[in-house]
Amino acid sequence: MRLFVALDIPEETRERLRDLAAQLAPVGRGARWVHPEGIHITLKFIGWLEDAKLAEVQQRLANVPRRNAIPIAFRNFGFFPNEKRPRVFYVGIEAGAELVALAGEIETQLEPLKIPKEERAYTPHLTLARFKSNEGVAEMRKILLSLTSRDFGGARATEFHLYQSVLKSTGAIYTKLATHSFAE
Repeated sequence: MRLFVALDIPEETRERLRDLAAQLAPVGRGARWVHPEGIHITLKFIGWLEDAKLAEVQQRLANVPRRNAIPIAFRNFGFFPNEKRPRVFYVGIEAGAELVALAGEIETQLEPLKIPKEERAYTPHLTLARFKSNEGVAEMRKILLSLTSRDFGGARATEFHLYQSVLKSTGAIYTKLATHSFAE
């Protein structure tokens, strides 16, 4: 099975992202847009794992140390790696070192299971689209420059989730397998 660990986002933020995508999708012809109900904050992509290891993963995630709730703001947007040759369109996340530390603790807990550590620095974001070509990016930039708000809401994270991801031709289907509270 294909697994990842993530934080959910509030429905209010999901609605704002749905509205943004509705404005951009007609002109962003080179992009494949993420289904709004599947948008989440990835903490750790585990990848393919044998079904027999699922219980071990859940036990290791249950050992993530308790901490304070993490305030999160969803603001601004951009393109990875850049807007001239985009691969991803995203909304930014402001959360400070606490979110980076949580992602690091999850990595540390999963390392004894021989789940590879991420080599890149953790950069939290919400993926809205992936690009097949840059067709329509200039038109997207014009719309983005005209927006009066770059604020998509906020949240107070107290739990993370283990998800299974099943890839389909219509997009990924996510199933929540477990929830782990890390704060009150």
